[in-house]
Amino acid sequence: MLDTKIKFYKGRVALNVLAKDLENAKEIYEATEGHAVVGLLSKNYDKIEDGVKEVKEYLKELGVVSVGLGAGDPSQFQKAALISCETDPGHVNQVFTGAGYTAGALKAKGCERTYINVLVSPTGEVGRVKINTGELSSKEKEAIVDVDTAVAMIKDMKAHSVKFFPMGGLKSIEELKEVVRASERGGLELVEPTGGIDLENFEEILKECLDSKIPRIMPHIYGSIIDKETGKTRIEDVKKLYEIVKKLVG
Repeated sequence: MLDTKIKFYKGRVALNVLAKDLENAKEIYEATEGHAVVGLLSKNYDKIEDGVKEVKEYLKELGVVSVGLGAGDPSQFQKAALISCETDPGHVNQVFTGAGYTAGALKAKGCERTYINVLVSPTGEVGRVKINTGELSSKEKEAIVDVDTAVAMIKDMKAHSVKFFPMGGLKSIEELKEVVRASERGGLELVEPTGGIDLENFEEILKECLDSKIPRIMPHIYGSIIDKETGKTRIEDVKKLYEIVKKLVG
């Protein structure tokens, strides 16, 4: 497995959340005893250099960062890749068609400790996923493939993880189960359920993943735990999520 910078609780689970600023990020990290990865979104930077600078600032304090796109925005794929290959952040989010580009960029820069996830989307049919999540392909007719094929393609591209988004909370739970099984069969290291996850459904979603033999799980929890007035991620909610992680992992 990847020599990861991410601190998974008992080797299995880490949370992926957003933070308003570095102070909020530090609070999150402290509340989870380091078992969380804070996302910084490429969409928020006009220039790659700006993203590189901020990621490095967060890395200095936290040791790991998740470089994101911004709600899966495919137009950000190149920016996310180039920020990551200058920082080796530990985790980078990618659209399906951007994964190979990112893997090559990281390899060329000697960045060997960063997980690359690959965005695949639900279709409403168990065992089938949508893979045309790229900048141009997302505008074309849907490309729907068998989930085992998608996992094999992710491995072909030298990526590590499936980001299953947008789940719509429990709406796609049956599809998630098969994504997890396929990832296990195909030898992926990490699964990342994303979209509509909150304090109410988090436990059920995490349990479905933990019932498999997939080595590592990283649920993404965003809007549901962000205070709309302050823009900060609520630390009390983060603590509740972390307690659920500890209970389920044991």
